[in-house]
Amino acid sequence: MKVTGMNRTTVQRNLLRIYSIDKKENGICLQICSNKTEEKIEESQKKGDSDMAEFDYEVVNGRKIRVRPVETVSEVDENGYFVRQPNHFTEGFGEGKNPVEAGRYRLVWAKLCHWSNRASIVRELLGLDEAISVNMVDHAEHEKNLGWEFVYDKDNVDPVLDIQFLSEAYYKADDDYTGRTTVPALIDVKTGKVVNNDYHKLTNYFEVDFKPFRKKNAPDLYPEELRNEIDEMNYWLFDNINNGVYKTTFCRSKEAYWDAYNSFYAAMDLLEERLENRRFLFGDYVTDSDVRLYVTLARLDIRYTHQLGHTKHPLFTYKNLWAYARDLYQIPAFKNNTYFKDFANPDNKKQGRTFESFNARFLDEIDFDAYWGAPHNRARLSSDPGNKFRTEKQD
Repeated sequence: MKVTGMNRTTVQRNLLRIYSIDKKENGICLQICSNKTEEKIEESQKKGDSDMAEFDYEVVNGRKIRVRPVETVSEVDENGYFVRQPNHFTEGFGEGKNPVEAGRYRLVWAKLCHWSNRASIVRELLGLDEAISVNMVDHAEHEKNLGWEFVYDKDNVDPVLDIQFLSEAYYKADDDYTGRTTVPALIDVKTGKVVNNDYHKLTNYFEVDFKPFRKKNAPDLYPEELRNEIDEMNYWLFDNINNGVYKTTFCRSKEAYWDAYNSFYAAMDLLEERLENRRFLFGDYVTDSDVRLYVTLARLDIRYTHQLGHTKHPLFTYKNLWAYARDLYQIPAFKNNTYFKDFANPDNKKQGRTFESFNARFLDEIDFDAYWGAPHNRARLSSDPGNKFRTEKQD
């Protein structure tokens, strides 16, 4: 039986109030949700493998590049629900896995993609700049969609990896890969292969496995005693908030749309309630979960509202969430990795448009930093108001 919007809301309430209800009940709710999601992902993967056995190619600068699959074709089930493709490169780091070495990996991310944005924020927060190099990709105009391209580099070629398209690193790692080539992607600079594209866990790997390479007094974003609760929260955020906006965007039935729409705004209401008496999701200090919520909030009013359709509540109408988002933005690592003008006008590279959005016409006159840099008065909720982070314990 399909989970209805009302049932999802019940699950949301159980999962979100981690501190106020029995933890065992949380576990039961999480297991129910997790099992159903895993079943849909397995079905989607089987469907994708059979539907995409043959590839379409384009030749660009002598490079044979596969055409990118389309979400609304390969990731929509028979009832019109969007079921996001599973991550393919999920091997962790450490003994018997991918080696943990400074300078071994390159993080590839995109300004518009919040899945990868959180990895870029955590990398900077932890001071992993020297250990993990970074580059950004975007979409360039081609006759067919060829996926992420290194458009900010000379000749559109990454100077370290010597590739023009991210897909080249994907297919070097697995020539039979059939899904979309997504960011974030962590690439082994020695082999040129993608070793991990698991946006669910990549920030956790940075927080745990790359600890030896962090800066002194790095923030503890994933404290050991809170990891179970953070994992539960992260799953809930993924299903209802982070992926929630994309469920409305890529679905192909009204039932699927309204289920996603109602679940998203029900979740926003619960977050607003949770943040009434807490500075951050888990109290006084920023955690991994706050990074994940922030990247969606930062895009909500200026990008995602176009995908959600009728906007029930803009971010600025939520007293607690809006102040909370500004509190996070004013942390340098968040601000440095937030590109409001790109969020607001993703098609600004395209010329000759007759009908342009408000953002496209007046983008240069909008002072996003003035809005997001305004006082938030959130420190009053903390027992340690002078600090937004719990300092990483040093070995």
